[in-house]
Amino acid sequence: MSALGILGRFAAMLVLLLVNGVVLIYMLRKVLGRLHLRIGPNRVGPFGLLQTTNDVIKLLTKEDLRPDSADAWLFNIAPYLIFVPSFMAYIPLVFGPTLAVTNLDTGLLLAFALTSLVPLGVLMAGWSSNSKWSLIGGMRAAGLQIAYEVPLLLSALGPVMMAGSLDPARIVAAQSGVWLGFIPRWFVIPQILAFVVYAIASQAETQQTPFDMSEAESELITGFANEYGGMRFGFMYLAEFSNTFIVSAIGTMLFFGGWQLPWVATPAWLAPFVFIAKTYTGIFVMMWARGSLPRFRVDQMLSFCWKVLIPVSLAWVVVWACVQRLWPVVAMAVSR
Repeated sequence: MSALGILGRFAAMLVLLLVNGVVLIYMLRKVLGRLHLRIGPNRVGPFGLLQTTNDVIKLLTKEDLRPDSADAWLFNIAPYLIFVPSFMAYIPLVFGPTLAVTNLDTGLLLAFALTSLVPLGVLMAGWSSNSKWSLIGGMRAAGLQIAYEVPLLLSALGPVMMAGSLDPARIVAAQSGVWLGFIPRWFVIPQILAFVVYAIASQAETQQTPFDMSEAESELITGFANEYGGMRFGFMYLAEFSNTFIVSAIGTMLFFGGWQLPWVATPAWLAPFVFIAKTYTGIFVMMWARGSLPRFRVDQMLSFCWKVLIPVSLAWVVVWACVQRLWPVVAMAVSR
């Protein structure tokens, strides 16, 4: 691929990330407003559509301050260590049969590897601010993300074993067709337990209620981002919504057939719209949980992860590995 083509794809990634950020901020305000019996944005522009645009302008023009006692070098680069991995994680996403930034045999592994770098920037932001509230928020966020990354990865192994590949395109292709003539071959049906684990771990990985102890408003205000303002804060805020889109998109590819419609062949021009619709449906469910569930205590969150989610996901991987290994033998014996 030419250098111009590579630049074009990265520019498309950046545009998608920025558009997602604007849309998801507006969507979150509207969803939470409806769930909490509030109006939500409705004054700036028709239906409040320009409210988020005004917020972006405010962040771009706001004075960028830094505490005198902060570690200047770490304080300055921390937002970019949070934002850049979230941006790069768009690379493995596959929006259609021929629509992807690049095709990688280990694309799923790359996506998880990139998102696992975010806790480093979060902890760096909290530490460098030289504020105990920011430090506590950073340590909570890093501990939470590192813990819940384990069941998140384990929950993806079931679909990977079924597809026999870490390539997102092949995982989606393996879900084409139907079972018993009418049941879509989406992996969410045989992998329902893995999907439940993935959904819970994704909610924690993106630090959304009930797992948002890193910035519990009653204790820590904005947590690790407490001392940040202007576009440095904007990068962190944008990364949060970017991560939400990424985990929902990966869940769509792993469990819900990616760009494919059930029972009918999906035209190539329609594939990206189907993929985006499924992804935004997942995001809506995450926002629904965010606006409905009470916040857990830190010890409850970590205890639930290490004592429940990780053992369950490990057991499921072992069970499904046995099924994958024994099923051909059983099928052959029955056929005889």
